[in-house]
Amino acid sequence: MAEKKDKYAHLKTEEKSGWLKVTKEENKAIEQLSKNYMDVLNTIKTERESVDYFSKIAQEKGFITLDNFLKLESDFAGKKVLFSNRGKSIILAIIGKKPMEKGINIVCGHIDSPRLDLKQNPLYEDSGLAFLKTHYYGGIKKFHWFNIPLAIHGKVITIDGKMINIKIGDDANDPVLIIPDLLPHLSKKISDKKVSEAFPAENLNLVVGNIPIDEKEKEAVKINILNILNKKYGIIEEDFNSAELEIVPAFPPREAGFDKSFIAGYGQDDRISSFCAFKSIMEINDPKRTSLALLIDKEEIGSEGNSSIQSKFFELFLSEVIEKINGSYNEKMLKQCLYNSFAISSDVEVGFDPTYKEVFDLNNTAKLGHGLVLTKYAGHGGKYSTNDANAEYMGKIRKLLKENKVIFQFGSLGKIDEGGGGTISKFLANYGMEILDAGPPILGMHSPYELSSKFDLFQTYKAFKVFFQKA
Repeated sequence: MAEKKDKYAHLKTEEKSGWLKVTKEENKAIEQLSKNYMDVLNTIKTERESVDYFSKIAQEKGFITLDNFLKLESDFAGKKVLFSNRGKSIILAIIGKKPMEKGINIVCGHIDSPRLDLKQNPLYEDSGLAFLKTHYYGGIKKFHWFNIPLAIHGKVITIDGKMINIKIGDDANDPVLIIPDLLPHLSKKISDKKVSEAFPAENLNLVVGNIPIDEKEKEAVKINILNILNKKYGIIEEDFNSAELEIVPAFPPREAGFDKSFIAGYGQDDRISSFCAFKSIMEINDPKRTSLALLIDKEEIGSEGNSSIQSKFFELFLSEVIEKINGSYNEKMLKQCLYNSFAISSDVEVGFDPTYKEVFDLNNTAKLGHGLVLTKYAGHGGKYSTNDANAEYMGKIRKLLKENKVIFQFGSLGKIDEGGGGTISKFLANYGMEILDAGPPILGMHSPYELSSKFDLFQTYKAFKVFFQKA
């Protein structure tokens, strides 16, 4: 019997899994991109490591620093430029044929992730154990960080200005660090508390040693740890005060699921989007409009600080480039450039988890394996603290993606009064540019081991490449 066709199918939103449309050739491309992405996840776990990695690859691909760009005399179109802001944010731009005052195409993602940071004076000894005290960064569930292998990544600046990179815990021969939880046999009172009260932030203390340096020495275990660090890195206790040391999961990314359709790993919020922005801009040449990937720090704590989107380094970069190309500069040129720009705030979206369906609006929730998620607004409650993309721009991006066979869906962050969250789009929207949020859906967001779909990764990469070339 012939299958009955739905004569109204063209009127409805299609909700089939994107995997059903994948050809053998596309599947090879998905697997190759996924492998590349997992290698990157395994290499970079902090914003500084992201900037170092992206800068190195970009320069191998022909990108030059802003200082070297400013030394050029002519033939600016097609030139590839990078600018690192204090080693914690990076701009990657390809100069287009059209004047920048006509607008540019921007994909902006963030390269910081929820984690633990060491306090300024973290090291102490108690009852023959040495500990490091931490302060959590971004929105975490504190209980996730107990009893898992942790690594320490970061930089120390000594009193004489020497910069020392520290990375302990990822290599198989390295020791890992642990925050021990209280055993269940003694946790009755704790178990009766609310989760928010049962795991105080001041209990997020890493055990780092147990061997005394000398039986006669006071705080002998602490001193032994300082001695080990001094011999290996040349640092003393006071140097912790001029350091940025981040505590991140020590385990590597892995394929997940019996069908290997998922990628599990730390920091996918938002390195998956930043990776796609970086990968796509590495693969385009001679765009009509200037294309720019803006990969920034501090999103997870509200975009505050001199390496965040609010620090205006973005304006500095654009004003320098505009002046060099035009031979002159005024503030109006910069304002016109920003006002006429098209942008995507590339951040992950929550993926639907049917185990917790009560917190989702099923008609407005993204699903893993269904492609890139377009999000009109984020925020909380009555659309507070968010950009609300206008219908014209949503329509433009829908048309662009559909014409170029990018598979996408629409989503939002759960039911209205269940919570909420924000992105950097509201800060770029202040310039008057057209902008919306777009990225892949994630399960276990803000946990030490997030879950993404290989299919959605590929569609996000395709979307950003199309956007740079044709928006």
